[in-house]
Amino acid sequence: MIHQELETALISQINQELTASYNYLGMSTYFDSENLDGFANWMLMQHDEEKVHAMKLLQYLQDRGGKVTLNAIPAPVSNYTNPLEVFQKALLTEVENTKSINSLYELAFKHNDHATKSHLQWFLDEQVEEEKSIEDIIALLERIGDETAGLLYLNDKLGNRKPEEGE
Repeated sequence: MIHQELETALISQINQELTASYNYLGMSTYFDSENLDGFANWMLMQHDEEKVHAMKLLQYLQDRGGKVTLNAIPAPVSNYTNPLEVFQKALLTEVENTKSINSLYELAFKHNDHATKSHLQWFLDEQVEEEKSIEDIIALLERIGDETAGLLYLNDKLGNRKPEEGE
């Protein structure tokens, strides 16, 4: 059995992952409406990834005897000014997710729950990759500025993203 405080925190994280997934879907629709299909693809892959993360946590909680309660998810924003704004919002989402997972890990440590700490280690490592990939895209978008050719190049590059192994 998992400690009640950890169960509650894991449920909160599951809902946070699902909210992030939905937000990435909204971002994808923005890019699609701007005819930036590569950017839309990248965000759709993020949407799928966050959904997988939620399911990993959900399955883990159920395997530990926890009872999952799903909350309502707010509607995502799908209107943005430009691609840079979208990726800045995406970075904020990932930074918040990292903070939340770090808190979960600390809570598992507090309750001496080694299984949960072990399970969360994957998420900690994943968050480093998530933040870095978005930071790299932000850096490119800042360098590109209003240059259409650069934006189209990045659109093509992001369009090549495929689902990762195990996702």
